Amino acid sequence: MMIMVKSFKELTPELQAYAGGKGGMLAKMFQDGYPVPEGFVVLPSAFEGEKLNENAWKEILNFLNTIRKNNEGAIFAVRSSALSEDSAQASFAGEFETVLNVGTDKEIQEAIYEVFRSRQSERVKAYSSIQGIEEAHQIAVVVQLMVPSELSGVLFTADPISGSFVNIIGNYVHGLGEQLVSGEANAYNFTISRSKGKYDGPDEFKKYSVKLYQYAIMLEKKLGSPQDIEWAVANGKLYILQARPITTLSSGNPDTYEINESLASDALWVNTNVGEAIPDVVTPFTWSLVRALDIESGFVPGYYLWSGNICGRIYSNISQRLSAITALYGSSKLGLKILGEVFGQIPEGLTIPAYPFTRMEVIKTMLPGIKYYIKKNKEVAKNLPEFIHNTPDWCRSTKACIKTKNTKEELLNLWKSEIEPYNNEAWWGLIVSGSKAVLALNLSKKLTKLVGTEDANTLLSNLRGNSELASLGPVMGISKVLRGDMSREEYYRQNGHRGPHEFELSIPDPSEDENWLERQIKEFKESDTNADELLKKQRIQYEAAWKRFVERYPNKVKWLDKQIAKASEGARIREAARSEFVRVFRVVRTFALKAGELTGIGDDVFFLYINEIEDLLSDRGTNINHILKRKENYEKYKALPPFPSIIRGRFNPLEWVKDPNRRMDFYDSTMPLAVSSDSEILKGFAGATGRIEGTVRILSTPEEGEKLLPGEILVATTTNVGWTPLFPRAAAIITDVGAPLSHAAIVARELGIPAVVGCGNATLRLKTGDKVIVDGGQGIVHILT
Repeated sequence: MMIMVKSFKELTPELQAYAGGKGGMLAKMFQDGYPVPEGFVVLPSAFEGEKLNENAWKEILNFLNTIRKNNEGAIFAVRSSALSEDSAQASFAGEFETVLNVGTDKEIQEAIYEVFRSRQSERVKAYSSIQGIEEAHQIAVVVQLMVPSELSGVLFTADPISGSFVNIIGNYVHGLGEQLVSGEANAYNFTISRSKGKYDGPDEFKKYSVKLYQYAIMLEKKLGSPQDIEWAVANGKLYILQARPITTLSSGNPDTYEINESLASDALWVNTNVGEAIPDVVTPFTWSLVRALDIESGFVPGYYLWSGNICGRIYSNISQRLSAITALYGSSKLGLKILGEVFGQIPEGLTIPAYPFTRMEVIKTMLPGIKYYIKKNKEVAKNLPEFIHNTPDWCRSTKACIKTKNTKEELLNLWKSEIEPYNNEAWWGLIVSGSKAVLALNLSKKLTKLVGTEDANTLLSNLRGNSELASLGPVMGISKVLRGDMSREEYYRQNGHRGPHEFELSIPDPSEDENWLERQIKEFKESDTNADELLKKQRIQYEAAWKRFVERYPNKVKWLDKQIAKASEGARIREAARSEFVRVFRVVRTFALKAGELTGIGDDVFFLYINEIEDLLSDRGTNINHILKRKENYEKYKALPPFPSIIRGRFNPLEWVKDPNRRMDFYDSTMPLAVSSDSEILKGFAGATGRIEGTVRILSTPEEGEKLLPGEILVATTTNVGWTPLFPRAAAIITDVGAPLSHAAIVARELGIPAVVGCGNATLRLKTGDKVIVDGGQGIVHILT
């Protein structure tokens, strides 16, 4: 028998999807014990054409009479509940009809028809078109007991304009809420502090504010997003009339890959380190993998170090991390210090918005994650050297195994049993080895106090010791091939997985291009590049700095020798673990290509999320119709220039890019636009010591490397290991994005090339042909012309 009408109490989770956004939510809240006036939902199946089914009308009358028995003189509200209404993407607020104060059976029937017909109204069609939603709407109708409201209002659990979570904000009017929505009456405003529930507003509502605050926090937590809540007070009792996501604080639509997580809240986003590791606009497949790994190793609520997504570009939301540290320790000083060391200093005048966590909330939420994190750290640290050693063979054999799979079932089993678990372990190796960088960072601070920034950097420029850092492999390997010390096949075996786009799995790596190495060798020969000479020169500088230290601090020589040995070991493990993670991650590309082959969608596989690929391989089915729109948005994101290194608040890149005075160093939605200074100095981090004058060459990608002439100063938004073969040709390096422990800084120090990293807006302030002096020891670029 067809189900046509259901009460809030009886509407099962399976049926809630057919009850529309409003009907489904009211039923859910009613069943969870929230004070929701009773009612029922007329499902789309109750209509035959434009008329109600006869049996459906009989059911409606039964529900009406049941409610009337317990509520003498009952009157009702009849509202729309379209299946697309009150979603995170579109609220359709006020677009469909609502009929209030109906009492008789005839009035209620006419109201149901009026609401049902409104799905075809011109305003609904216009709103649907703007939202990119198909015009035809399936609609359910909610019939609900009206309460005689003394006060009616709305409550937002976050500021819908700024995205701030500091206060819960609301307003109300006397009487029915329609006056509030229509603007017919002046509203009374109030706020409730999120952290302590302190009320600030008119006295008449204060006694209800505690309950409303409790309901709001519970609903937000249960529903997983900031909520827009309608409420009323009648006969001294608080009622909840509706709850829906605050559509203005949505991070976007995963179906179409319209993702901008800066829109979800007021937060500070940075790409200082992650933007260097992952400089590309990422495809949905790559992002879903990195987000899953981020969740695996994360424990701070809402904090994604590696996978914050702003229109396909990767950022870290450091507000969440700072907020958690502040809640735990009662002060932001420690958090600011930690974040400054990892992400660099925040520009003067730029504040970090805080999420008002309570200490107990953080402890309760983070404790399980911290326990798991510590457990995994111990396990991985113990086995890391062996894991690093075994990984190349595992990758070669697994790639070969993938190619032998002839069915979707076989490939899926290999993914779940072998590839995904090994990828997770490699990720943990990357995370654990990253903590080794702290050794060099702490030593750098101590040395700077003793010998100054320049000599401190020089003393830490030889962390490879008598071996070779994995990050130097791509450039030093070319020299070895030229000398005949390494075959081309061995070069590809050791370094073929490394490249400028190594984290973006839709892009082939050098091992897939048989001509890649020949091009690099050709450019080395033509530019007369000699990486070995650079290392010798750097070694001389290091020995001179060491000699000066010995003369000044003879009693600290043993201490420094021991500390440098520890830092060197840490650096080697860190770089090796990163290299081996990339090697494993590229195996996932081989898996994806095979999945595309077996499912018949080819390279379109990179526009599915990993869970969708699993569904496709298991024949559970997935909607591949979204692929075209995702590709369109991906191309749109790729066409945009790189975004600012630091973003505060809600950021719209399509508006930002139109501004001729836009800044690359930071964007702050809370401050009036500040035009970049015309000062003749660019400031960044001291990346690698040395002072040199030269001519600027701005490159957008390493593929433009042939334009870089020997002795020019390389200026780029960011650099990763894929840029390394260009370094020996450059007289100095300048980047917009980067920090003292970024790839550009580490490799430049090892090669003895002056570098200033993290300048913010060097690619905007400078142009090819400009004359500059790069002072890598002080982190300053002097602009001469």
